[in-house]
Amino acid sequence: MNTGAMNAGRLAGRRALITGASSGAGQTTAEVFAREGAQVALVASRPEPLEQAASAIGDRAIAVPADIGDPDQVARAVTTAIARMGGLDVVVNCAAVAMGGTLEETTPERWRRTLDVNLSGAYYVSREAARHMVANGGGAIVNVASESASMGMPYYIAYCASKAGMVGMTRAMAVALAPTVTVNVICPGPIDTPMLQAHFETSPEARDDLMRRVPMGRAASREEIAAGIMYFATDGTCATGASLALDCGTTASV
Repeated sequence: MNTGAMNAGRLAGRRALITGASSGAGQTTAEVFAREGAQVALVASRPEPLEQAASAIGDRAIAVPADIGDPDQVARAVTTAIARMGGLDVVVNCAAVAMGGTLEETTPERWRRTLDVNLSGAYYVSREAARHMVANGGGAIVNVASESASMGMPYYIAYCASKAGMVGMTRAMAVALAPTVTVNVICPGPIDTPMLQAHFETSPEARDDLMRRVPMGRAASREEIAAGIMYFATDGTCATGASLALDCGTTASV
């Protein structure tokens, strides 16, 4: 996809940093943003797939490898993105890890790594970006949490804790940064990705279990998640501290 010739779009002239952008919903969001005219800095910990994702987008994209669980790497990544793009207007915190396990299997190491990436990482990125946004008149931060923020999932204790923390952090940051920077969060349910489909192929009963608990009977597409992120980055000008459930009705039934 070559977006170099595009000169217009809902994000024309905007500069966006997207974490977790080497795959899944983060990668799709970067593609959608670029199609809408944004320059995009893709951030993820694995350099090779990150470079491939940026190259597929074209000359509107740059790859900035970083482990967002490390505050020093985050500071360098945000500084690099701002320098190379000439500014920063939108941040999307999409990076996440999900380490399943029972309470006994959720070791301190697994607990720390999950919160380091999912919660602390989003905090580090937002904190660094907000300094620039406030100094330059405004911006938008969009966090990607999960239906797990409001559901008890006994096999994903650390993941639930990290996503619930992200929702609370969003509200607090929204108040702290208003009226200059908006901060909102989306809460997806299962997303139709190759990883999910591979899981279904190895465990058909998992598909049946999922469909039974989702009122709409399906997973959301990556494009649908990107559309929710796009709303908060563009049209949702009076929304801050808001949480948008994109879970095909799952949390409406609990």
